[in-house]
Amino acid sequence: MNIDIAFSSCPNDTFIFHALIHGLIDTGRYTFTPYMADVEELNTRAFERTHAVTKLSFCAYLGLKDRYTLLDSGSALGFGCGPLLVAGETFETLESARIASPGKHTTAFLLFRLWHEGASNVEFVRFDKILPGIASGRFDAGLVIHEGRFVLPSYRCTQIVDLGWWWETQTRLPIPLGCIAIRNDLLGHKDALEKLIRDSLVHARNHPADSRDFIRSHAREMDDAVIQEQIRLYVNEFSLSLGHQGMEAVRTLEERASCHRIIQ
Repeated sequence: MNIDIAFSSCPNDTFIFHALIHGLIDTGRYTFTPYMADVEELNTRAFERTHAVTKLSFCAYLGLKDRYTLLDSGSALGFGCGPLLVAGETFETLESARIASPGKHTTAFLLFRLWHEGASNVEFVRFDKILPGIASGRFDAGLVIHEGRFVLPSYRCTQIVDLGWWWETQTRLPIPLGCIAIRNDLLGHKDALEKLIRDSLVHARNHPADSRDFIRSHAREMDDAVIQEQIRLYVNEFSLSLGHQGMEAVRTLEERASCHRIIQ
């Protein structure tokens, strides 16, 4: 059976899925056709049920539960890894600022709205356009995700708030950033695919050299130290299994988003 599987080109995803899509683990009766794109594109495509299995921002997943079901493996959660709201030299106040967000369905934008409900002048652009946009003066501030947090010093930005730290102080829980979900018409394959994703991650950890070229060929930031730091930060035990604490973090995010009428 062939499974259409979509994930981002970020190092944490290509690290996890390399062995799965390249036949380096025993996938049994399954074969996989990968599709790679920015996570906000994947969020948008999921509203059309485009992919059988797909990476989603947790914010998007909460609005897609009628179409997709969360898989226990492959997620990005953790401590000290949340999005950063940063400002450039033109920044004065949040109310007057031109703010860049990596997408309206991203967890970064959800956290920003939970933290500050007043800002309205928000433009949605691909995540890797945000820091250059602040540096050029196109934006006054922006939400930085993925490898952006590791190259931040190069752009002379000032941190306004670490939204991951804010979340942790509010909840004492890891921040649920991204997940892997399966379309609801394929739920009979859920357990098998969770195991295969887990096996792929274990292979990646045991044989890191196997995926190195694949990861670098798709990374936005090519510096090896940045790539390795991103994998270290976003691929952890929650990626193997959400567990009780991970699921509690997802429930808490949903409750707070519902209370603020962000997710209906």
